[in-house]
Amino acid sequence: MAEQTRTIEPTSNASRRAFRSKVDAIRPTYGFEDVSLAPGTSTIEPADVELGQEFCGIRLPIPVLAAAMDAVVDPPFAGALAAAGGLAVLNLEGVQTRYDDPAAVLARIAEASDAEVHDVLAEAYLAPIRDDLVAQRIAEIHAAGSRAAVAATPGGARRWGPFCAEHGAELFLVQSQVSSARHLAAGYDPLSLAEFTRFMPIPVAVGNTTNAQAAFALMEQGAAAVFVGVGPGAACTTREVLGIGVPQVTAISDVAAARDAFEAETGRRVPVVADGGMRRGGEIAKAIAAGADLVMLGSPLARAAEAPGRGTNWGMAAPSPVLPRGTRIRVGTVGPLERILHGPAGVTDGSENLMGALRQSMAALGARTVREMQQVEMVYAPSVQTEGKSWQRVR
Repeated sequence: MAEQTRTIEPTSNASRRAFRSKVDAIRPTYGFEDVSLAPGTSTIEPADVELGQEFCGIRLPIPVLAAAMDAVVDPPFAGALAAAGGLAVLNLEGVQTRYDDPAAVLARIAEASDAEVHDVLAEAYLAPIRDDLVAQRIAEIHAAGSRAAVAATPGGARRWGPFCAEHGAELFLVQSQVSSARHLAAGYDPLSLAEFTRFMPIPVAVGNTTNAQAAFALMEQGAAAVFVGVGPGAACTTREVLGIGVPQVTAISDVAAARDAFEAETGRRVPVVADGGMRRGGEIAKAIAAGADLVMLGSPLARAAEAPGRGTNWGMAAPSPVLPRGTRIRVGTVGPLERILHGPAGVTDGSENLMGALRQSMAALGARTVREMQQVEMVYAPSVQTEGKSWQRVR
């Protein structure tokens, strides 16, 4: 007699139960390679494009900040960027404030082999931060012809914020890998952003976030600007080490939506700064079209002859002896800062004359100002990177 298959009927409760997997709730997110900017019905002359921005009380001819990275910003570089129209941010917890002669330390880091560079970094950042050097670097930035913008982690903000304001800094950036108004500390007394911004006599910017609600809360507590980006930088490995991050186009757009809502409710506009992930002019154009008011650049500016990193770059978390999130990368030295920002370009990949590319993009899209650029159409177009480019790919 053939064996019969027995069917197990589901219970009535199981048949009515709905099971929802976490992956069912995953929303699509977009990076620079996923999107393109769509031409509209009008164009203008590039000469008619206005790139200037008001940023935390500082008028900038171009919407560019230099990242608070030791390989990017020192006082002479701050002066060079100011002359080019941008603003550099000095890392208060870097080598500039630990050594009388940081150039020797920077040379040692740049020349170290890949096998030994982490130990060299960890050792270099063991020296204490000195009050006299903090004050001296602010004075040197002013002497170089730039406003003084400085950055520290939440743990250092309480100590250095008032000190820097007293010594002439015009802007203080509280920067950590992920910022929120609810928790700006780890292992020390939490920093109350509302209290900090209230007693600070200079504007306080905060970064970094990728979340609209977090950004709105930071604005409510007095942030003068909000920086966007977790892990997109060329020298950053946060996404690999911690598994955290949101692609930049989505992150910028979300935070820009919070800015617009906050401005509608309060009448105060808080600039949104896209921080990281941009190397070419087209990516800067997409960042602004996604909603950024300004961009913060690290590795693209580390390639300038004026940059102190000698053709290398590394993130603020790279020197950590416990869990480094970042690596020293070799970006090379390609020429003067003026050429990288304003041209003439000597390459065809869009990594030089960044502002010329942005100006041309805005003109082709009919956008006279940054705010008008934020209104242009953006389309999902991953094929735009490869369509018709087979000959370029085989070169």
